[in-house]
Amino acid sequence: MVITFLTDFGYADAYVGAMKGVALGICPGATLIDITHAVPPQDVLAGALLLPAYVPFYPPGSVHVAVVDPGVGSERRGVALEVWLGGARQLLVGPDNGIFWPVLVEAEDFRAVSLTEARYWRPQVAPTFHGRDVFTPVAARLAAGLPLEALGPPISDLTRLEPPPVQREADALLGEILTIDHFGNCASNIRAGDLAGLGEVSRLRVVVAGRDLGPPRRTFADVGVGVALALINSAGYLEVAVRDGRADVALGLRRGAPIRVDAFSAPPDA
Repeated sequence: MVITFLTDFGYADAYVGAMKGVALGICPGATLIDITHAVPPQDVLAGALLLPAYVPFYPPGSVHVAVVDPGVGSERRGVALEVWLGGARQLLVGPDNGIFWPVLVEAEDFRAVSLTEARYWRPQVAPTFHGRDVFTPVAARLAAGLPLEALGPPISDLTRLEPPPVQREADALLGEILTIDHFGNCASNIRAGDLAGLGEVSRLRVVVAGRDLGPPRRTFADVGVGVALALINSAGYLEVAVRDGRADVALGLRRGAPIRVDAFSAPPDA
């Protein structure tokens, strides 16, 4: 029985510890895993984009709590979902604010319920802490074997939250930087499959912040120390990096910065 936690609560306060205490009080045999609590505050999209990078790798039947919830206490719904990724069943619990949408895009199938059965929550629910009082109790009960349908009625109108679309021209893709990780690597919304439509990798040129980074590389070691490069990251997105450095600092990149991939009939330096 595995329960994972992703939040924007940070590490300085007792919020995460309280959630874990609730989980263990209901399902004492659960293994609790911290994914991260350093999602930028109230940044639902940043949290949402992390979920597909870890959920598929957990044992079937794992329960994943994701709480980046600026609408806590409002009319937004709480939801629980059963999804199939790579043929394996995973369970997700959190607010219906779009945080689960990137996972659902990757899923082979899913079903969802609205969390209306208050008997599965804590007896006293603070309007500002549904992570502790609603989502974690529900997650722990799922981990202990409660069926999804016991939590509330089925729903199909989940909130969508999608990254900005990639713009396509005849021989180019125009995207933008979506996330910046701990190393300063800057991932875009352009996926490996998007590049495949442009032709051979050797004929591509990635341009960001006025810099031509050449074609996407296979790994960081393909360039010298301090050199900027583009590559496909482990989640399948086109990423800008600096070997042994920070691309966000070296290139002045921020979320939303434009990135372009041009295709040529022959390598430009041929």
